[in-house]
Amino acid sequence: MKGQVLVVDDEQETCDLLDMSLSRHGFKVTTSTNAQKALELVAEQDFDVVLTDLSMPEMSGLDLCERVLGTRPNMPVLMITGQGSLETAIGAIRVGAYDFITKPVDPKLLFLSVSRAIQHRRLQDEVKRLRQAVADGEAESIVGQSTAMRRVYELISRVGESDASVLIHGETGTGKELIARAIHSRSRRKEGPFVAINCAAVPHSLLESELFGHARGAFTDAKVQRTGLFVQASGGTLFLDEIGELPLDVQPKLLRALQERKVRPVGANQEIPFDARIVAATNRNLEDEVYEKRFREDLYYRINVVKIDVPPLRERGGDVLHLAQHFLKSFAKRNDKSTLELSTTGAEKLMAYNWPGNVRELENCMEHAVALARFDQITVEDLPEKIRAYRAERFVVAANDPTEIVTMDELERRYVLRVLALVGGNKSRAAQVLGFDRRTLYRKLERYGAPGAPGERTSEPPPAAPQDGLGS
Repeated sequence: MKGQVLVVDDEQETCDLLDMSLSRHGFKVTTSTNAQKALELVAEQDFDVVLTDLSMPEMSGLDLCERVLGTRPNMPVLMITGQGSLETAIGAIRVGAYDFITKPVDPKLLFLSVSRAIQHRRLQDEVKRLRQAVADGEAESIVGQSTAMRRVYELISRVGESDASVLIHGETGTGKELIARAIHSRSRRKEGPFVAINCAAVPHSLLESELFGHARGAFTDAKVQRTGLFVQASGGTLFLDEIGELPLDVQPKLLRALQERKVRPVGANQEIPFDARIVAATNRNLEDEVYEKRFREDLYYRINVVKIDVPPLRERGGDVLHLAQHFLKSFAKRNDKSTLELSTTGAEKLMAYNWPGNVRELENCMEHAVALARFDQITVEDLPEKIRAYRAERFVVAANDPTEIVTMDELERRYVLRVLALVGGNKSRAAQVLGFDRRTLYRKLERYGAPGAPGERTSEPPPAAPQDGLGS
């Protein structure tokens, strides 16, 4: 689900059409033909956006917008009007509307407007959360203190001082946008705007207009000139999220913009200069995409001046508990619950789970736990079912850090030495367990540089030479 939308229009047919159009794109839609009833719904539910008609008999859309924002100031309101005049737009913006849409409603523009409004709402919530974390002195715990993350911190600190383009690579839910914002906040552009766009969330037919802008009359419904995100980000940072989803036909235009530092709006004759730093992010391996001819090689090298690999949560060791405690405190405070703690058994379950959804999944898990908690500790019973039922394989190959990734040769070396130690250094028994003959085991130990393996029994006879003249 991409977000929850409340549609308000006095005509049921219009509500049904908007419901069908938005539901097709994955939004959860609630409709109301009565403005007063819509206000009651807003009081009861936390919608991501309200979409309302301007002209309604009992209460106008402008009045509804004012009353919604009076109780839910962070809830974006989109106005639908058949009066596409400047006066109407000014009136809507003055009462606090996020945007307005003219009739007849274009489904693509509707999707784009609702998506942008929801993104705006979520960014507002994220900024609020980060500010609260700073006020609580816990900003650093949001991303953790593991060895893997300390390498990321170092890169953020070093690259923040330059204007070099940065490519952030990591799995979904690892916090790539937080990394981009950290780079922006540590740069000399920190007083400028941070403008973000998810390349996967914008329809291909509208992406070029979003990035570069468009001239008045460039296409249907382009009633006014629009400034693109490149120019809007001038003096600051433009964050291109999920750049691996960028259509091939847009890629050469993006490359030219990055090379020339100018953009040509759709339908315009003149280029407009911009001064924005480019930070991109992807969960795809762009080198593979280049090889498969789905991403331009020259564009890849243009955006990949400095690369930051954000580790998945399963490779961040103790960060799981740091983040869990942070989210626990945040959600407990939000739900007016007394201070909650994480029980030992609950912590063990969190550490055992592999977190395919990364930090975002952990945050969801802790919100779930706080909602169900009955006592002053989060127990295993408070965690989501799939985490309670998870059974991890207990094969740990790292000596100190269970999240360490090693080569197959190193994996074999550690396992052989571990088996040898467990059998008290008896090479015959170790070879039997490993499925080797003793001569093969001796050769491996010699290659490892560990002839005196732990617990070696010096009384054990050396392996006999093969009788057929062949090595084993």
